[in-house]
Amino acid sequence: MRVDDQKMLNPTILDQPSKIKEIDSSHMLEACERTPYFCDDAFTQARKIEIPEKVQISNRLTINYKTPRNILIVGMGGSAIGGEILRDWLTSRVSIPINVSQDYLLPAYANEDSLVIAVSYSGETEETLSTFIDALKRRCMIVTVSSGGHLRSFSQKPKLPHIPIPGNLPAPRAAIAYTFFPLVALMEKFQIIENTEEEFVETLRILRQISEENSLQTPLEDNKAKTTASEIGDTTPIVYGFRQYKAVARRLKCQFNENSKVPSKFDVFSELNHNEIVGWEAPKNLTKNLSVILIRDPEEPSELNRRIEITKQIVTAKAHKVMEIQAKGKKPLAKIFSTLLVGDFTSIYLALLRGVDPTPTKTISHLKEEMKKRFDMTMKFEEEIKKLT
Repeated sequence: MRVDDQKMLNPTILDQPSKIKEIDSSHMLEACERTPYFCDDAFTQARKIEIPEKVQISNRLTINYKTPRNILIVGMGGSAIGGEILRDWLTSRVSIPINVSQDYLLPAYANEDSLVIAVSYSGETEETLSTFIDALKRRCMIVTVSSGGHLRSFSQKPKLPHIPIPGNLPAPRAAIAYTFFPLVALMEKFQIIENTEEEFVETLRILRQISEENSLQTPLEDNKAKTTASEIGDTTPIVYGFRQYKAVARRLKCQFNENSKVPSKFDVFSELNHNEIVGWEAPKNLTKNLSVILIRDPEEPSELNRRIEITKQIVTAKAHKVMEIQAKGKKPLAKIFSTLLVGDFTSIYLALLRGVDPTPTKTISHLKEEMKKRFDMTMKFEEEIKKLT
């Protein structure tokens, strides 16, 4: 039963495995604990992909694969966040623009020099299929990632490169390893970045440590994610990130939405100091229902560190609680995923604390059903593929 009264929330439930397993019927927490394994498997499998020199779609349409001038990751929701993380990770590392497209069409600049990576966990995401067809028409270099569906079948017919991923996870958001590390493998294949083995090994080591520290078996008093979830309680969580943690902040906001079933928002430094911060002038009877999570890094640039500390002082005087998730590791990839995994655990524990199964997203399912009733795009997509191939 869902608990709506903050006074009724009992954090000790998070140390009761039998209760947790009763609520978490689709094993979302178990999937989170297995993230290090998923990351290892995803990268190992994705590195096996072969990129052709060209693909003949039809007599009139050929796609030539070469070094791209720009990269577009296409996807929605949990299938898009990997692209956002990739962009944040590589922004200061590569000179090729990397963007994420979350629409039915590609931006105007997309052409035969663009690498388009279409990601859809199910392979049935309406916007992603539409953009895939748009990419075909523009002769973009296309690689697809999915567990099946029309995205796979549309790719297989003309023999476009496709990276298969497992379809047995509780939800697309639980597949972050499989929607991110194939992107890294592709960056290597297209020689955008050099071998990332050392960074990957550190990331796995840090993730194994975090998974153990935040597992169901680790008691509340020693468990960062359980403690953070308990401190949030029935307040509304707000997440602030910066630079390479922008996508992490967004990810945690979305995890609170989908796993915990609560409203949430995110913002980033230093932009939030030019607008968002003024909202904290509101009366405390409004702000007392808000909790803030700051994504932190021991090596924060001094100019950002000053802003974060001043903001923390301002917000602490008004919010229910201000908490921090500290990055671990030495290299950027390990740091990014360390904060992401603690955030994922926190959102799941918040759901369980509230007596909510983290996996179902009834409102999204309802919306998709209503969209299908009004117009089923599948037939339209199939007809367009026939014309192109």
